[in-house]
Amino acid sequence: MSRGVFVTGTGTGVGKTVVATALARALRARGIDVGVMKPAETGVTAAGPEDARALREAAGTDDALELICPQTFALPAAPSVAAAHEGRRVDLAAIDAAFETLAARHPFLVVEGAGGLLVPLRHDTTMADLAARLSLPLLVVARGALGTIHDTLATLEAARTRGLALAGVVISHVDGPLSEADALNLRALTDTVIDDLVGVIPPLEPGEHPAADALRTDAILARAGRGPIPAGDRTRLAG
Repeated sequence: MSRGVFVTGTGTGVGKTVVATALARALRARGIDVGVMKPAETGVTAAGPEDARALREAAGTDDALELICPQTFALPAAPSVAAAHEGRRVDLAAIDAAFETLAARHPFLVVEGAGGLLVPLRHDTTMADLAARLSLPLLVVARGALGTIHDTLATLEAARTRGLALAGVVISHVDGPLSEADALNLRALTDTVIDDLVGVIPPLEPGEHPAADALRTDAILARAGRGPIPAGDRTRLAG
């Protein structure tokens, strides 16, 4: 298993890039040479891949954007759909080559997926398949709002059934402060699952970065090389 994590989400717009960049900054602050990657980014304008740029800035690397993000598409849709819209197909060999180059340069990699775990990268390949292909454990970003119980447990179940390792779960308050219903819902999730919470991202102002202690970096590092989760295990978001 490679040394690193694959950042996925319980859906689109849950704060994966916020978490991935926060982790890259935290590792860098510890003196760890961290590489970053966004294998495929959609909704890319003439300015280039926005998420990949943010990742590179957070990690402080001089790796080329084409290496960090080897597959870019203009349509803001799932990679398979965005590629087909351009008469293309996501090039897995290009992703493999970029990943191998980055892994040779950096002892730890933060790889950010697109959308949720079952989003199609190609018609025959999901983000879950890509995480397995890269041999990276998942860092799951869960939205702290209504619907999070189903979305989080479904993501963890999908990971378990595919034998994917779990580096932890991060709750992201990307939608702002919680309503009473959302807070009770999140508490129910916390009561349902077991000890995998490795961070909480509070509501942030535009351009604001999470505090240094928003992520339990030691826990993420400790779990980053862990093997697959036994199918009978239950997981919990403590805290």
